[in-house]
Amino acid sequence: MKFLETPLRGVWVIEPKIIADERGFFARTFCRDEFASRVLSADFVQCNISFNHQKGTLRGMHWQEAPHGETKLVRCTMGKIYDVALDLRRDSATFKQWFAVELSAQNRTMIYLPEGIAHGFQTLEDNSEVFYQMSAEYHAEAARGARFDDAAFSIHWPLPVSIISEKDANYLPFQDSE
Repeated sequence: MKFLETPLRGVWVIEPKIIADERGFFARTFCRDEFASRVLSADFVQCNISFNHQKGTLRGMHWQEAPHGETKLVRCTMGKIYDVALDLRRDSATFKQWFAVELSAQNRTMIYLPEGIAHGFQTLEDNSEVFYQMSAEYHAEAARGARFDDAAFSIHWPLPVSIISEKDANYLPFQDSE
């Protein structure tokens, strides 16, 4: 696997090494030792799938507060998404900055998100599926969200939003004092 640093400390883009032959290909998508050598959490306790029917669907921006903060390893297993990491770590030099990468079934690229990073994505194709590995189980009382269009972040989304949940559309504007 190839680990690529991003402008956000601790957020990594990970490209699998494809070994192809006449049968197809083989690629490793996770190796505890490779993660540990970069001091990345590799203790995943939950996996989820998000399937999205329509291009332009937007999910996010989501995170869990301590003590249920979570690390995520995200990849797109069908279709294509625009995946966004938003730094909400108050002690970070990149607080309120974001980074985006295109994840697709074709490129097989992944993104690693440490605790304190909000996550969201927009589908770039119909019938897109996203697979998440998480270091913490979901706790509704710790779940948080920020508006996808909050001026505090100025996230650029590539498409008009075709579908968004009522909850995601109605988060309050972000306050630095929260």
